[in-house]
Amino acid sequence: MHVRILHPLVYLFEFFPIAFSALFPLINPFGSAIIFLGLVGPADQVVYRRLARGVALRTVLFLVVVDLIGALILTFFGISLPVIQVAGGLVLASMGWQLLNKPDADVQPAESPHPADSIASLDSKLFYPFTFPLTAGPGTVVVTLTLAAHAEEHLTIDSVFSQLGLFLAIVVLCVMVYFTYAYAPAISRKVSSQTVHGILRIIAFILLAIGVQIFWRGAELLIQQALHPLPMS
Repeated sequence: MHVRILHPLVYLFEFFPIAFSALFPLINPFGSAIIFLGLVGPADQVVYRRLARGVALRTVLFLVVVDLIGALILTFFGISLPVIQVAGGLVLASMGWQLLNKPDADVQPAESPHPADSIASLDSKLFYPFTFPLTAGPGTVVVTLTLAAHAEEHLTIDSVFSQLGLFLAIVVLCVMVYFTYAYAPAISRKVSSQTVHGILRIIAFILLAIGVQIFWRGAELLIQQALHPLPMS
C-alpha cells in the first residue's frame, strides 16, 4: 500500500524541480521586479503590495489555464506529444543558450520623470502588461505547454502527480513574484547586480540542459515510431 502511494509521489518531487528550473529564468521574479518598479514608479508600499498580490494571483490562474487546456490545443491541431517535446525542447534550449550568453545589463531602475499613475489606472494594468507579458510572456506560455505535454507521457496516476509538480512550481514562483514585486523598491537598493547576474547564469545553464533532455526524449520516441510504425487498421 505504501509503495503504491510513494511511487506516484516520486513523479511529483522529480517534476517540481524540472518545472521550477525551466520557468524560473523566464518568469525571472527579480529581473521582472526591476521592470515592474520602473513601470509603477514612485508609490506607497501599500500600493506595491496590492499590485503584487493581483499580479501573482493572475499569473497563477493564467498559467494553470494554459496547463489545463494544453492537451486540448495539441489535440485540436493534431500535434503529437513527441513533436511538442522536440519543438519545446529546442525552444527551451535556445532560451537557455541566449540567457547564458546574454551580456550583463544594468538592473538598477532609472528614475521615473513622471508621477505615479492613479490607483485605478494601475489596477487596469494588472493583467496587461503586468501579468502578460511582463511576468508570464509568450516564452513562458510555450514552456508551460511543453512541460504539460511532458507530464502527460506517464500513466494516468503518475501524470496527475507530475501535473501537481508543475502546479506547485507555478505557485512557488508566483509567491516569489509577490514578494519581489511587493518589495521591489527595497530589493533594488540592497541586491547587487552582480549577484542577480550570477544566479541567472546558473539557472540559464540548467534551463539549457533541461531543454536538451526534453528534446532528446521526444526525438527518441519519434525514432522508435519511425523504426516500428503502428500497423494500419
